[in-house]
Amino acid sequence: MGEKSSIEWTDSTWNPITGCTKISPGCKHCYAERMALRLQAMGQWNYRNGFRLTLHENVLEAPLKWRKPQLIFVNSMSDLFHKEVPLDFIQKIFEVIRQAYWHRFQILTKRSERLADCSPWICWPPNVWMGVSVENQDYTFRIEHLRVSGAKVKFLSLEPLLGPLPNLDLRGIDWVIVGGESGPQSRPMKKSWVLDIRNQCDIAGVPFFFKQWGGWNKKASGRNLDGRTYDEMPAVGSVPESPSVAAAR
Repeated sequence: MGEKSSIEWTDSTWNPITGCTKISPGCKHCYAERMALRLQAMGQWNYRNGFRLTLHENVLEAPLKWRKPQLIFVNSMSDLFHKEVPLDFIQKIFEVIRQAYWHRFQILTKRSERLADCSPWICWPPNVWMGVSVENQDYTFRIEHLRVSGAKVKFLSLEPLLGPLPNLDLRGIDWVIVGGESGPQSRPMKKSWVLDIRNQCDIAGVPFFFKQWGGWNKKASGRNLDGRTYDEMPAVGSVPESPSVAAAR
């Protein structure tokens, strides 16, 4: 079993890379940085370098041991397409993903330029969901880089949503997540921004997932939008069985 996650749109996390650097306004109050420093203080070996980017060869093959099919968020504590991650290490991660065909792997990046540059050198298995983060109108260019990638399933994470995103181009996009920033210094998200994105998704026929309002206490602020939760997911085929399950039949 993977490392169980409290993130609403995934099941587990897998972190063959930890640590990152800030690249845009959405990074300002990075939850992963806070968590990494806390884990470092607790003496956890994988966080011995705090939030400095670190490769972990020892956990590369972990998903191959998780027999129960699950949604796995790759590098929740880093960015796979950070400039300091060698291309050959990225390729190793994708090879594990290819071998672990019974899982679905969710990858999210803010470094969309490198995603586009690396894409021709990556073998894109069908069980990869590739996404980019877009926090405000200044970063919608990341969507264009995502669109040219070789991923079969492409998604947007509009979190932390820091401004309105009118006229989103959702061509070729399979899923949209929206969420407000959480934590002690969280910046507010307006309901009108969320409703506009929801309506754009509805018109385009793109599944919409509302993750949270955020704020100091995200549990208290909840996930309801106009009296309901939105947990829509990409329309993809069924997951093949793992070898151990198939052998038991």
